[in-house]
Amino acid sequence: MGALEVGIVLVVLLGLGGLILIVGLWFMFTYNGLVNLRNQVKNAWSQIDVQLKRRYDLIPNLVETVKGYAGHERETLERVIKARQTAIDASTVKDQAAAENMIVGALRQLFALSEAYPNLKANESFLALQEQLASTENKISFARQYYNDTVQSFNTKQQQFPATLVASMLGFQPADFFVVEDATVREAPKVKF
Repeated sequence: MGALEVGIVLVVLLGLGGLILIVGLWFMFTYNGLVNLRNQVKNAWSQIDVQLKRRYDLIPNLVETVKGYAGHERETLERVIKARQTAIDASTVKDQAAAENMIVGALRQLFALSEAYPNLKANESFLALQEQLASTENKISFARQYYNDTVQSFNTKQQQFPATLVASMLGFQPADFFVVEDATVREAPKVKF
């Protein structure tokens, strides 16, 4: 083998080694990017979880306050307690979203009771709990928006070529969005003359 042939073999080997190095680096950076996004999704979910737990802690106090004024409204109070327990027991994002729909509906009914009971509506404990719950709802809304934005980034990255090759090869799964239906937003306003 002559010097020219050895030189060609070395150039080919260096080129092949360089190509393997580039592909390896690309694979590593893509994998790390997907891991980073997956961890951001988990962190964003934990932010929601903190606010949901805060809400769950407020609900029993609210129910007890209402019970003192409207104890015979047992069905509404039980619905709130059942919705809370269903939400606490939820194990997936989809289950959590369904449970949150139940809580929102049950709390609406509970707050509607205050209209029928002026003493309840004027009670300082009830008003304070209502304010804390409203503040918590706002925090949940912001946390849900951040979570869904993070999920969108994670899912988009997994679907883009060539990152989709790494994602499918290593078993990355799309994350679920946290969507809570708000019937009041979807209903058309009713106007009567």
